[in-house]
Amino acid sequence: MLTRRQNFLETIRGGKPDRFVKQYEALQLLMGPNYAAGNPISAASASPAPGGEAVNAWGVTVRWVEGHPGPFPVHDAAHKVLKDATKWKDVVRMPKTDYPDEAWEPYIKIAEAVDKKEYFSTVTFFCGVFEQTHYLMGIDDCLAAFYEEPEAMHELIDYITEYELKYAEGVCKYLKPDALFHHDDWGTQISTFMSPDMFDEFYLPAYKRIYGYYKSHGVDVIVHHSDSYAATLVPQMIEMGIDVFQGCITTNKVPELVKKYGGKISFMGDLNNGVLDKGDWTRELVRSEVERACRTNGKLYYIPCLTMGGPGSTFPGVYEAVDEEIDRMSKEMF
Repeated sequence: MLTRRQNFLETIRGGKPDRFVKQYEALQLLMGPNYAAGNPISAASASPAPGGEAVNAWGVTVRWVEGHPGPFPVHDAAHKVLKDATKWKDVVRMPKTDYPDEAWEPYIKIAEAVDKKEYFSTVTFFCGVFEQTHYLMGIDDCLAAFYEEPEAMHELIDYITEYELKYAEGVCKYLKPDALFHHDDWGTQISTFMSPDMFDEFYLPAYKRIYGYYKSHGVDVIVHHSDSYAATLVPQMIEMGIDVFQGCITTNKVPELVKKYGGKISFMGDLNNGVLDKGDWTRELVRSEVERACRTNGKLYYIPCLTMGGPGSTFPGVYEAVDEEIDRMSKEMF
């Protein structure tokens, strides 16, 4: 029987897996000092309790409204960090990256304890380049500024990219990961936020630099999370070095993507949280959706997984039920 890590690699590289990969089972997720208490860098790391709010190291206020699945940035007039794209140099400040050796020590111990025969030592990064851009200024202002102030937006994106690269330098030096799990949502359920041409102009160069750096410093597998429609950006994902598109919701027509791009990139998802992860979830629905996804996507270049950006579910029991149904389909199909 293959280890979880071996089975993951056989699946994404067109080999001979002996079962379906169960969601995040092969990825042992790691964090670094940018997530330490008192030094949040993003909405995810500044996550308040439901009903509360926090301010991250970019100055973005993040609020978790009761009844919502997670926190969101606040962009009213009193809280928006960047109100004029041309003034970004006056108000946007890069968080700390020059951590001393001792700040990395507890994270090094965790990383060194990972059994690399069984798991990938997987560093996480939340709030990627696009998300960081619109967290600072609001999604409407961000998208409008691509047309109205392209020069300023290029500068701001370069600045955010430099932050990611500076942090990546410490990550690769101290944690020595062999996989990266990187968040950046690029669309809604039915469309990307921008055209492929606009994405190419503003974000493709940034990600080629970031993912290129990780690849050149020992990271073998890059998993990019975008729980959205992003089918039209898959060629860009391949160009920037992504190995697995995680979060690919059903509107992407995942079986078609597997057929068209399998061998160049793999797909992890097609089990929508919006369908399965709800208060009135049933085992019957989980069973039918997992069976549909496994049978239509096949054994290679596809990992059945809930589309949310991490192991677990909003409602208790859903994630575990999906795991169990994946086991059932492995017995039937392998």
